Amino acid sequence: MTTSRGDLVSLETEQDVTLSAESVSQGAQDGTRGAAGPRAEPVWRRTLVEVTARTTGRSDEASRIVARYRAAALALDATAALLASAAVAGARFSGRIGLGYLALCAVLPLVWVAVLAWNRAYEPRFLGTGTEEYRRILTGGFVLFTVLTVASFSLRAELSRLYVGGVVPLTLALTMLSRHTLRGWLFRLRRQGRAMQHVLVVGRADAAVAVADKLRNEPQHGLVVVGACVPAVEVHVSHVADVPVVGDLGRILEAVDELGVHVVAVVSHPDLSGHALRRLAWALEERDVELVVSPGIVEVAGPRLTIRPVAGLSLLHLERPAFAGGRRVLKVLVDAVLGTALLVLAAPAMLAVAVAVKLDSPGPVLFRQTRVGAAGRPFTMLKFRSMVVDAEERKAGLVHLNEGGEMLFKVRADPRVTRVGAFIRRFSLDELPQLVNVVRGDMSLVGPRPPLPCEVERYDHDATRRLRVRPGVTGLWQVSGRSDLSWEESVLLDLRYVDNWSLALDAVILWRTARAVLRPQGAY
Repeated sequence: MTTSRGDLVSLETEQDVTLSAESVSQGAQDGTRGAAGPRAEPVWRRTLVEVTARTTGRSDEASRIVARYRAAALALDATAALLASAAVAGARFSGRIGLGYLALCAVLPLVWVAVLAWNRAYEPRFLGTGTEEYRRILTGGFVLFTVLTVASFSLRAELSRLYVGGVVPLTLALTMLSRHTLRGWLFRLRRQGRAMQHVLVVGRADAAVAVADKLRNEPQHGLVVVGACVPAVEVHVSHVADVPVVGDLGRILEAVDELGVHVVAVVSHPDLSGHALRRLAWALEERDVELVVSPGIVEVAGPRLTIRPVAGLSLLHLERPAFAGGRRVLKVLVDAVLGTALLVLAAPAMLAVAVAVKLDSPGPVLFRQTRVGAAGRPFTMLKFRSMVVDAEERKAGLVHLNEGGEMLFKVRADPRVTRVGAFIRRFSLDELPQLVNVVRGDMSLVGPRPPLPCEVERYDHDATRRLRVRPGVTGLWQVSGRSDLSWEESVLLDLRYVDNWSLALDAVILWRTARAVLRPQGAY
């Protein structure tokens, strides 16, 4: 059997097999060879032509759109500093701004842009995806405050403390708002299939399926898999997760040139490590193509992974989750202070909901239920009553409508829910009394979903890890679909939070919770 130089697959066979997330573990065993005789054009070849035609010109478009994003970010960052400086100086001096502060208003935008550029906040790999862009802006805010303070002291400029203390937070707020707006624009383009970087996945077929499915389900990251190179097996694999297999591990560079990819993603495979991976990196560097390597560690956030050079080796260090220590104490303090403040602010709304619940149906205003907290300690969770009083007695008659599987009981149109209950559930107003649980220390503002004792009794070893931290009023489960999630998805999200929690992650979840409440998808 021979293969021409122009082919992207090193081995031709008499059958093409497509691998999906469901079939990848048994695709090779289930394949059978076709009958002898003339063969039609291979599926992978036809699909490759289609993919190439569909993605022609996208490379240039993606680069142009990222360049536009970067240029807009530069302009908006400078504008944010200018507006913040003018507003704070105008408020401090009642509109009569001196020449010195006028000059500072003109210089501050350049200083702010320079600080962000020094902190690599304009690097294309950070723009429009992940939290690294925001983190570098926040770090830039601390640097800007330091620069203003040192400059004031060194030059004896005697800048107003009100100016310095006000201009930095306002500059940060306006910059974050502008970047959030830019991201919204970029995300809309990516959902339309534009501004996407092309990815070639290299490695085992099962790992390639996982990567392709993940990137397909989250287009906001701007990566789309256009091809895969997998090891040669007895039965030729034509697709993995609807992505054409364009070669084996010996055809990576040919596939890169043919598809015009931006990124090569290496997933688990023993043949692609050490010197082989190093040589691949050199070859891709010549082609201006990025190389990313999956360490094979799932559900671990970037801040927990660091590279430690030891004896000439680059070792991947996985930090332990911060279940204790200073950050844990700070989280408890934030819960106590912010929880109390939110409880005071929410008091009028809670009073209105309590009156509505009382007038709508007979029974108590509050619903009390035993839940399991950190370290398996039970506590009484408070909610506004959203169902009829005898809801538990009626549950047995609704088992046939259950949509939550064995572990959860969920009915989309639950007849036990009252009229007011449906409204307060839709906007999560029924959960406001849980702020009392936060102030008491039973719960946190952000954390895993508080489980029932009957659920905990059926936990496996992995799910028990959810009890390492206090449950939350909100969490990844709420901002990722709420009741639309399956039990398995809910557990995975909670475990991801437990293993990777940080104050920055809590802040992101709280921000996303506000949006989820205004757009109550999956609330029933």
